[in-house]
Amino acid sequence: MLLAAFLQLAGCDRETPPARRHAVSEEPAEARPILLFLGDSLTFGYGLSPEDAYPARIEKRLADEGLDFEVVNAGVSGDTTASGLRRLDWLLQREPAVLVLALGGNDGLRGIPVETTRANLQRIVDRARERFPEIEIVLAGMQAPPNMGFRFAGAFRRIFPELAEENDLPLVPFLLEGVAGDPRLNLGDGIHPNAAGQAIVAENVWDVLEPLLSP
Repeated sequence: MLLAAFLQLAGCDRETPPARRHAVSEEPAEARPILLFLGDSLTFGYGLSPEDAYPARIEKRLADEGLDFEVVNAGVSGDTTASGLRRLDWLLQREPAVLVLALGGNDGLRGIPVETTRANLQRIVDRARERFPEIEIVLAGMQAPPNMGFRFAGAFRRIFPELAEENDLPLVPFLLEGVAGDPRLNLGDGIHPNAAGQAIVAENVWDVLEPLLSP
């Protein structure tokens, strides 16, 4: 059942509605720091209304806290770390104050070599810092499905805490903590969070993100 769900995820990710593929506004906001979420279908909010995706929930939390940020959901279903890296220069045309880097799940699903995933994530961090040295980067941890084998899954899981330590990055240990594997919190595919699951994901991210946002 779990393997079938992961295979279904890979197929679903190719069906992203084009209207939501790029959420970057073409009109620059005046004097508002940008909070950029770079991710895949989990960030995009696959199968849900835009306001249910965790970046939109964090945007509402920011407003409730009186923090004035422009939130950009740059999640694209099906994105790997390689495709996220290819999109990065376009996304960095405007300077983000904070980048939440939530890629790697599709690498794990497709069995992309761990060394490749790690190198792509490192390049994203390096390129963002080269372009904007003051940028804050939050790294979201991912996990590979068990059908890829314990050795691969273990090596994949270690990518994220190791990169966080080496680059001095705040780490969300596992983006789907408290959500993964719970049918009450996921869509029928068993992988993508439903609205209730996205609310928990938002809290997972907020706990790490909030200290970086205070004036």
